[in-house]
Amino acid sequence: MMDESMIESRRVALAQLREELSGVIESATEGARPVDLDEPIGRISRVDAMQQQKMVAENRQAALLRRRQVDAALSRIDDGDYGECLGCGETIAPRRLEAHPEASLCIECQGHRERQD
Repeated sequence: MMDESMIESRRVALAQLREELSGVIESATEGARPVDLDEPIGRISRVDAMQQQKMVAENRQAALLRRRQVDAALSRIDDGDYGECLGCGETIAPRRLEAHPEASLCIECQGHRERQD
């Protein structure tokens, strides 16, 4: 079980991560606008612009997912469940939470889930 200072440290880390992700999402939203096909930039440049747009959109989706995970972790802190694996109920290793404060699964359950996908 984590002590109160560790939980507060994770809360601060999660709040900072949420702010960073919100910035990424905001800038990605601007960069994911459709490519104007009438703009005279050349065929290769247009293809590059469309590929760039797709990458920005995918990065935005990843950031949105991670922000939802951060929000869920902050809710678990408020509920007193933070640090407990949602898969097996065991305590998530503090080093894992330090590296990924939004983690909801212990490393074993996470590995099992990834092998199923």
